Amino acid sequence: MVKTLKDAYDVIVVGSGLAGMTAANILGKTGHSVLLLERHYKLGGLATTFARTGGHLFDISLHGFPVGMVKSCRRYWNAEIADRIVQLRRIRFDNPQFSLETTFSREDFTRLLVEKFGVAEPTVVAFFDKARNMSHYDDQQLSTRELFDEFFPGREDVIRLLMEPITYANGSTLEDPALTYGIVFSNFMSKGVFTFQGGTDLLIRLMRRELEKNGVDVALSSPCERICIESRKVVGVLVGGAVGGVVDKGRLIRSKAVLSNANLKGTILQLAGEESFAPEFVAETKAVRLNNSSTQVYIALKPGEQLDGDRCGDLLFTSTAPAFRTELLLNRSITSRTYSFYYPSVRPDAPKQADRYYVVASTNANYHDWADLSPADYGASKRELMESTLDHLDRYVPNVREKTAHIEAATPVTFRRYTDHWGGASFGTKYEGLAVSRQLHQQIPGLFHSGSVGIIMSGWLGAVNYGVIAANDVDAFLLETR
Repeated sequence: MVKTLKDAYDVIVVGSGLAGMTAANILGKTGHSVLLLERHYKLGGLATTFARTGGHLFDISLHGFPVGMVKSCRRYWNAEIADRIVQLRRIRFDNPQFSLETTFSREDFTRLLVEKFGVAEPTVVAFFDKARNMSHYDDQQLSTRELFDEFFPGREDVIRLLMEPITYANGSTLEDPALTYGIVFSNFMSKGVFTFQGGTDLLIRLMRRELEKNGVDVALSSPCERICIESRKVVGVLVGGAVGGVVDKGRLIRSKAVLSNANLKGTILQLAGEESFAPEFVAETKAVRLNNSSTQVYIALKPGEQLDGDRCGDLLFTSTAPAFRTELLLNRSITSRTYSFYYPSVRPDAPKQADRYYVVASTNANYHDWADLSPADYGASKRELMESTLDHLDRYVPNVREKTAHIEAATPVTFRRYTDHWGGASFGTKYEGLAVSRQLHQQIPGLFHSGSVGIIMSGWLGAVNYGVIAANDVDAFLLETR
């Protein structure tokens, strides 16, 4: 981390999620002077880890993304990162309608749909082809439910198989535009689900090393208090000095451009201030819907206790609900959980993790179901979440309570506290946020945004790729204004 900051940069990137880091890396490599500001004491946003006493190391969020991450990391980061991306082979589903295991590839899903679900192969092929050919220029009125009804009318079991994992991947619902589902689904279905071998902590360390190699100044514990705008153009940012920050509170760092990796609505309505924009643009921004948040329960097994890979797999999508319903996924009465199982092979180069097995249980959640609780009710609800998770997990990890060395939970309130995402949103905004995000530079020259707005593939790969898009926009602007 730099000890002193310059008074001015070509571009300041606010927020170090994967989109922000990728954009900063590209711009630094291109030769621009770049400052990357992060309010937290570590990089990564939701792509991060945390440690606990006893040598426990937990990864935040689900550990899966499409094969496209290999190409994007190789091109926009380096070969060392790309070469550590490996496939997860055992993706399991277990619910009242079916129980199965898949590699999550198009070939395997076609086999399952034909052999297990009895769908005619031409129908499966046509569905995959339509999903693959979807783009952001397509009809946005067609809903995901209507897409399924076109190919699989009355087949709630097929809808569950095809929909449930994507809801966890980007917050899609049956009521959202079909293209937000199709683009994500077709990319995951290409060649399966992948993860980073070495853990998220190693990934972020390698990314930080690359950032610094490319001349990017990284300032941690240094929140952006304000994006400064004069005469309807960006002039820099006002930086707050949190504990451990590298700059004094209230210092203005000037820049020709600012790229915000903060929440879209927070960027416009809070950091830049709605007074900086045309009233109709502010109204459009306020109408953008936030995506849902999530809860996570982190479980570390005692040294010597192991997970049964044949029983657990790598990712396990479970539900006790009789059929897939979006509202059930968000309900406080949890019926659906997704488990990420972490084996020692996840961190083969970390001797202290050689006998460590972890489980992360995730559910979709509504922010206000947690934020509106009293402190006492909030604590009680977290305890109930952990206890009910252990109850449910016991069918896959027998006697898990006796095997558990450490357990704790995160809620939408947790994610809001550490990332400042409005509503603790795990995937930013719904699809309509994309138009607002892309218009930002037309409203205020020099102001750009990159983050999860229902674009491309969401999750890690979507964040990286939107960071690429935004970096190209910033680069073009800087070249024009030289």
